[in-house]
Amino acid sequence: MFVFTAKVSKTKIAAIVTVVVAVVVAAAVLLASKSGQPAAKEADTNEKRIAFLAGFGWEVGTQPVRTQTVLVPEKDSEVFSRYNDLQKSQGYDLTDYAGKTVTRYVYEILNYPGAEAPVYATVFVYEGRIVGGDVTNSGPDGAMHGFAKPRS
Repeated sequence: MFVFTAKVSKTKIAAIVTVVVAVVVAAAVLLASKSGQPAAKEADTNEKRIAFLAGFGWEVGTQPVRTQTVLVPEKDSEVFSRYNDLQKSQGYDLTDYAGKTVTRYVYEILNYPGAEAPVYATVFVYEGRIVGGDVTNSGPDGAMHGFAKPRS
């Protein structure tokens, strides 16, 4: 059996502890920025909401076709759970807003690939920040998906 001994001053111990704490804090900040909700996007103006959708490659009308306030359900249901799974897949979580009123802006997408019926982008905004949304093809075989453009 080997026994090692070393003389370490309190100053060196404090320096090592400081470095370890700094590394742990930096790692926590880095992980927090890469997980959970996407960076909150300001959406307090029509122009900012249109720019948000343009970031995904969508061209939309200059004004929403519908604006309304909606209450995010407090009680979970199968429908809400399925819709929130879509939100979670793109980094949002509407359960954070349960019981709160959000504004729903619906824009017609003008450049949806192969669309034979109107396609709409819905953006949910709470206190000037985007908290979720979707893209919905209103055609008979249409589907709902996240903001990202489908691959052609």
